[in-house]
Amino acid sequence: MTGRTTDMTPVGSPAGTGLTEAEAVRRLARYGRNEVAPPRSTPLYGRVIAQLRDPLIMVLLGAMLLTIAIGDHPDAAVIALVVVFNTAVGVAQEVRADRAVAALSTLSAPHARVLREATPHEVPAALVVPGDTLLLGEGDVVAADADLTEASALLVDESMLTGESEPVDKKVNDTISAGTVVVRGRGAATATATGSASALGRIAALLGEGRELTPLQRRLASLGRILAGVTLALCVLFFALGLVRGLPVSTMAVTAISLAVAAVPESLPAVVTLALALGARRMAARNALVRRLPAVETLGSVSVLATDKTGTLTEGRMVVQQLWSPSGAADVSGSGYEPRGELTRAGQPLAPEQLRPLRELLTAAALCNDSGLRPPREGSDTWTAVGDPMEAALLAAAAKAGCPDQATLHRDCPRISEAPFDSLRKRMTTLHHLPDGNVLVCLKGAPEAVLTDTVLAEPPDLLDRAHREASLLAARGFRVLAVAGSERLVWDLSAAEAEQGLDLLGLVAISDPPKASAAATLEACRAAGITPVLITGDHPATAHAIAVRTGLVEDGPAGEVITGSEMGAAPDTDLTGVRVFARTDPQQKLDIVHAWRDRGAVTAMTGDGVNDGPALRQADIGVAMGARGSEVARQAADLVLTDDELSTVVTAVEEGRRVYDNIRRFLVYAMAGGTAEILVMLAGPLLSLSLPLRAGQILWINLLTHGLTGVAMGAEPVNPQAMHRPPRPPGQHILAAGVWQRLLVLAAAVTAFSLAAGLAARAMDLPWQSVLFLALLAAQLGVALGLRARLLTAQNLFLPASVAASALLAMAALYLPALQSLLATEPVGWSGAGLAVTAGLAALITARFLRGAFHGKA
Repeated sequence: MTGRTTDMTPVGSPAGTGLTEAEAVRRLARYGRNEVAPPRSTPLYGRVIAQLRDPLIMVLLGAMLLTIAIGDHPDAAVIALVVVFNTAVGVAQEVRADRAVAALSTLSAPHARVLREATPHEVPAALVVPGDTLLLGEGDVVAADADLTEASALLVDESMLTGESEPVDKKVNDTISAGTVVVRGRGAATATATGSASALGRIAALLGEGRELTPLQRRLASLGRILAGVTLALCVLFFALGLVRGLPVSTMAVTAISLAVAAVPESLPAVVTLALALGARRMAARNALVRRLPAVETLGSVSVLATDKTGTLTEGRMVVQQLWSPSGAADVSGSGYEPRGELTRAGQPLAPEQLRPLRELLTAAALCNDSGLRPPREGSDTWTAVGDPMEAALLAAAAKAGCPDQATLHRDCPRISEAPFDSLRKRMTTLHHLPDGNVLVCLKGAPEAVLTDTVLAEPPDLLDRAHREASLLAARGFRVLAVAGSERLVWDLSAAEAEQGLDLLGLVAISDPPKASAAATLEACRAAGITPVLITGDHPATAHAIAVRTGLVEDGPAGEVITGSEMGAAPDTDLTGVRVFARTDPQQKLDIVHAWRDRGAVTAMTGDGVNDGPALRQADIGVAMGARGSEVARQAADLVLTDDELSTVVTAVEEGRRVYDNIRRFLVYAMAGGTAEILVMLAGPLLSLSLPLRAGQILWINLLTHGLTGVAMGAEPVNPQAMHRPPRPPGQHILAAGVWQRLLVLAAAVTAFSLAAGLAARAMDLPWQSVLFLALLAAQLGVALGLRARLLTAQNLFLPASVAASALLAMAALYLPALQSLLATEPVGWSGAGLAVTAGLAALITARFLRGAFHGKA
């Protein structure tokens, strides 16, 4: 609700003449171009080196050099491809993330109208300098921070910077910020700050802070260091024991190197990348676009969800929800600006006599109105506001009540005079000709400016009732307008002079209502062990009301809300103990994120405005709204919601937990197999199996188990209990929570079953080394199937198919002459194959038993 201010010089002839061109050039040289400074660019080779310094990648590079040393060029090529692919993906992700600051430049107005040498000029926004006189009109993006020198009905949308859902009325001497948008009216302003010194520039400085490693990256880095150390120690031990037994140095060296290669799960980066990529693809199908692949897994670790209000928990559109008149109240249904809905009382439609006074109320509100409604455009079903969103909400409510449309009202009751809204009077009045020749006075404004005996000719008890009702509505987070009107026989005075002796028509309660799914989404977060927190730039009462209506906090006093000014006054406040924050600025949002992270939480931050950019960048997971969000927010985020639904975040969290479960499942499988291979080589000689496996056989087992089968494990379906357990602690090792114990038990079981098969084959006078080779491979494939969350599920048929393919290739190694010669194998017959199958089944049963013993943890 905004009209026209009057404390100004006419904008058509602004005071002063503006800068001279020469002075503008001098100031441009002094202050620089009006552009947000881009971040320091990291050269491509620097990005590549940073990726290669990952401990796990360094282990793979070492394994690649060893395979080259023993002449295993195919395995070396596979490892090299894994390293190249992983590095390329990582570099591409970094480049995309660094576009966030550059997006601030595109947000700034590409052109601006300035007054120079008493003449209006349109210049590139980059050439605006401090001291320039900016000429502002409807739809303009403000090019610089500036002080208003003139204003006419000036309404500015600051939501992208402040989070405030309502446009702000601006008057002379007010400050406007770069990047804000003129919704209506005109004005002139003197630029005070440009480029990095502007509001956008200060946010860019916050946005430029670097990211830390994701929880998965930290866990895999730790695992890489452990793997490198343990593998080196065991291989040195094996080499030394071989020399003690008198085996040739060359044979032991090649075998030790083969063991080192087998012990390293070189397909782990490929499995991780595939699992993340598949997760990202599934998320995209469910309206969540992933911009950084590691973010897929990080979502599964989220323990705190910091959400903004406007457009995330709420619809992002102003809606009339309640009406009150001296004769009764009513609820208004419908959503957005669509003029469809109905008026009800206690859930029942209103009778004609009940509806009549509410129609009078809304008709007056529609006449005392300078905004409009725009029908859906082609390809959309959304009505939009033209002008002030609150006035547009009044028009939608009037249509729901059955009032004539705006065009009909203006034709039948043309406006003849008006007293526009301003921040001092806090009300707007219009005069209209009626068909019978009388004059209709319509007034709307803040309750404190309307519910007075100087404006209304109403008894004191009615005014008291109206004041109490307005206070109750305001306490519930509504923006309340009072509406009055009166019919006069003749009126030849101004509209301002008509603001007396009016009849109270009623009160209108307007808000940006919660989305229908908001409460269920927050409840789903809590069921998954995620703490929701509301952070908004809006009014504390509004923030508290939305928090209560969505179930984020219990109903109670607004003391549960802390404001940005209170945060500044009490810097030692424990921010993790607060669930609702209001009137926050970008730096304070960062402080809240850092407070939770310092406590060890993994944070996800949602946002859509420029002011959300720094917090989105610094949170473990930044989530931006795709439809209504700013480009800055989308570029700073890790996840973009194309449907702007917070419930999509819960879906993404489930997908993240699925990915992490699959990665841990692969680690159990791959490391149990690698450990079993080392144990077989160490224990075999103690059982008179002098050299249990040859180097080529070890590498063939490694290729089949860590190849397609290992990669297929990354596509396993989600555990049905994934969203009914708390998030894992961020400091928890990737092999913690019973995983390493299960790994060791499985490794021991695979070792025992394989050696038993080999010893039985020797006793049966079969080629025991080939039987041991086949049994060890079969046992590892049995573990792959046994670790499935649901053994016989029809989802991810790629895994059983890859197990079958690996089994066939294992048999090919025993029966194809070329592979027999390369791997030194022999046919084993039905008896030998039966021993191997028995080892595989025993390993499968053991893996299933361990799932139950460890409560089904992946």
